[in-house]
Amino acid sequence: MNSRDFIRQTPSFYATENRYHSIWRSIHADPPLLVGVILLCAFGLFVLYSASGGELAVVRRQALIMLAGILVMFIVSQFNPHVIRRWAPTIYAGGLALLILVLFIGVEANGAKSWLDLPGLPSFQPSEILKISVPLSIAWYLASRPLPPRFKHLFWSAVLIILPAALIIIQNDTGTAIMVAMSGIFVVLLSGIRWRIVFFGLFSLLLASPAWYLFLAQEHQKNRILTFFDPYRDPTGAGYNIIQSQIAIGSGGLYGKGFGNGGQSHLDFIPESNTDFILAVLAEEFGLFGVLFLICLYLFVLIRGLFIAYFARDMFSRLLAGSITLTLFFYIFVNMAMVSGLVPVIGLPLPLVSRGGTAILTLFISFGLLMSIQTHGKEKSN
Repeated sequence: MNSRDFIRQTPSFYATENRYHSIWRSIHADPPLLVGVILLCAFGLFVLYSASGGELAVVRRQALIMLAGILVMFIVSQFNPHVIRRWAPTIYAGGLALLILVLFIGVEANGAKSWLDLPGLPSFQPSEILKISVPLSIAWYLASRPLPPRFKHLFWSAVLIILPAALIIIQNDTGTAIMVAMSGIFVVLLSGIRWRIVFFGLFSLLLASPAWYLFLAQEHQKNRILTFFDPYRDPTGAGYNIIQSQIAIGSGGLYGKGFGNGGQSHLDFIPESNTDFILAVLAEEFGLFGVLFLICLYLFVLIRGLFIAYFARDMFSRLLAGSITLTLFFYIFVNMAMVSGLVPVIGLPLPLVSRGGTAILTLFISFGLLMSIQTHGKEKSN
């Protein structure tokens, strides 16, 4: 027996280990997920400092939002998933009501009428709330019914997804509408839907795409699609962002130009350099290795989320945790592909790296739900 085995068999070792786990359980925190989130926040602030041209006010505001987000995350984690499940329909209805309110008194920003500015409250985007309430409501609806879901259950799930997505599209915020729809679709996919239904849905979407483009798509949406196929058709207009982004990414090479030395970003060639296109700043200054480091941080959080979903104790928790994790993956993938020119530009920030407000708080609510599912997993349901 070596010394390590001897130490592990002593009562003091187990007492210390149990005390360590009991501390985290008492505050309903998941240490691996918490570490991953904090590392992402720290690295995000580091990149944002350079992307904003060294403006401490921007970084300070982002840090305060992240601290508020961590507080919200811990508050959410205190609620048992069974309590959250009972509130799912109410949260969904409240989110829909706010979306309808935006249609009447919403404030326009960056071409999208998607903000509410109510007296006594900071302005916020109600559509961000639907990224949480839609998967919550779909998981609540499907978890209490036989799985795989029958056609009528799929129909009502589709209604729950389409209603908020359509309202957000009316607000001219296509990117958020896609994210909201995907958050609900992931729940349906995880519920065990048959593959032939999935392929039928994809085939139907493919057939409907030309009709949407010809008769329903707005002019700016058509321009984005055409620019995706040929950015140089309008190099100083619609294609400008993606062209400059690709130049920045390519010029970074393997190791980058160094912190604060990105010419494309600091000479203002990249619009939205601290929001949607902040990945281009990271690639230019820290190169491929800097991007790979960020991807590794994301993978750590994503793998932990999948672990929580896999070991969840009930179907509602499993569907919700799986959807949250896959939605985060989709969020990351679409932004990185958008900045690289692999998908059309739809205006999605990079999670925990891009400057933001409501979107960051929504992410922390998601992490709080994951922690709730993990730390309450062994408790009896109410």
